[in-house]
Amino acid sequence: MTTHIRLALRIALAAVLFAGAAEGGRADDVPATPAKKLIEFGWDEPDTAFLRGHVSAMEQTPFDGCVFHALTQDAQGRRENLAWLGWGRRAFTEGDLEAAVADLKATPFRRFTHNFLRFNTAPGDLDWFDDHAAIQNNARVAAWVAREGKCAGVLFDVEEYQGRLFTYANQRDAKTKTWNEYVNQARVRGREVMAAFQEGFPGLTVFLTFGHSLPRTTSKEGKTPLAESECGLLAPFLDGMVEAARGGARIVDGFELSYGYKTKEQFEKGYRLMTAGVLPIVAQPERYRQVVSAGFGIWLDYDWRKKGWETDDPSRNYFTPESLETSLRGALQRSDEFVWIYTETPRWWSAEGGRVKLPAAYEAAIRRSRGEPGED
Repeated sequence: MTTHIRLALRIALAAVLFAGAAEGGRADDVPATPAKKLIEFGWDEPDTAFLRGHVSAMEQTPFDGCVFHALTQDAQGRRENLAWLGWGRRAFTEGDLEAAVADLKATPFRRFTHNFLRFNTAPGDLDWFDDHAAIQNNARVAAWVAREGKCAGVLFDVEEYQGRLFTYANQRDAKTKTWNEYVNQARVRGREVMAAFQEGFPGLTVFLTFGHSLPRTTSKEGKTPLAESECGLLAPFLDGMVEAARGGARIVDGFELSYGYKTKEQFEKGYRLMTAGVLPIVAQPERYRQVVSAGFGIWLDYDWRKKGWETDDPSRNYFTPESLETSLRGALQRSDEFVWIYTETPRWWSAEGGRVKLPAAYEAAIRRSRGEPGED
């Protein structure tokens, strides 16, 4: 996930957001919410076989679940990751994922009650006006795997890793089809994908890495038209998903823009953006309020390529154990339900079963932020 929008853009977006989120909405008007959940998602992302073999050790960590991926095989027997192939022309079958489902069913989850199967918009090599039957099929199959595995739902990573799906200027027919034509088509595709998710798993949670808050931010809160903004088409696509949500299905804005947040004020502004600031670009505001939940992501080893990651002296890291505790407490207090911690260099688990490049002080800080006993 290092490429998540590209680091420079992400940092710039976060700066813009902190400088001034859209007005509206009171941060203290918070209705009763479910118990807060903390999810792990990073470069230590397990497959289903790893979960099956290491769940006891994984559940010693202070999380309520994790993001994982499901592997299958091609005709030559080579392993493939559904997350990186689902948004393309190849249609997977339930039979292709039987081994992954078997792993999940055989995994004795106890503390990890909220796990999410990863599903990306990759390879992203189709135009919005191409045949999306395979994508709809794969969304249904992915959700079916999550349901059969007794997961909470799907982690839907809408990052433009390969194809530039959400930027109008990069669309194949941008010179011959208008912005409004692409808006309408993206909204149709959003409805289709959400319907497919729900066909595979009625009442699931779809956990987004980015929601409407991303195009609202890239458009500088409306100063730049969505048609000219990076990821502008994400807004109508998500409008379609919101419109199609039924029953107990929920959509979470995971708000990756908060990766480097440290203060209560930043989380307050982020929450206002997700709940009120985005409404000018939301097609159905009332429906949005009903089905969209505001979450936050925190990158533990934030910008480590420039800022470094010290295991011997954590006081030199962007997030020290103390600042991580403060940040996480703010995120948990302000989120509607979900917060996730992302890591690259440090790993919460390994084939040997233990942490890698992750000082114990960070786990203790997380436990304290959740009101649990935490000792370094």
